[in-house]
Amino acid sequence: MSALILYIEDNFENRLLVRRILEAEGYRVVEAEDGPRGLEIARSLRPDLILVDLHLPDIDGYELVRRFKQMPHLRGVPIIALTADVIRGTRERALATGCDGYIPKPIDVDGLPGQIAAFLKKEEAPDGR
Repeated sequence: MSALILYIEDNFENRLLVRRILEAEGYRVVEAEDGPRGLEIARSLRPDLILVDLHLPDIDGYELVRRFKQMPHLRGVPIIALTADVIRGTRERALATGCDGYIPKPIDVDGLPGQIAAFLKKEEAPDGR
């Protein structure tokens, strides 16, 4: 069965692009347009990976990551920041908040599938690497 990816992003065009790229690679993608909907979906599903924009209305990506990390059923699920915020310190803040990775926008259409596959493979490694 293909991996299930939860993508939380308020920009429709970004959601459409990422969904098309990942579905073409065989992934299943569930989208949320804001933080509250992302939390709702995360509570009812156990995605294999979560992509989250850091700048969202209502609940920002940093707070979402903190909340996801408190959900026992999401323990071990990679959470990746996918953001246009590339100012100095953003990557470090995202990782310090609990993100397992950071992918800057604009999205590298050719590189994204490999990045996602690498995060999923890290999770599957029995020795934790």
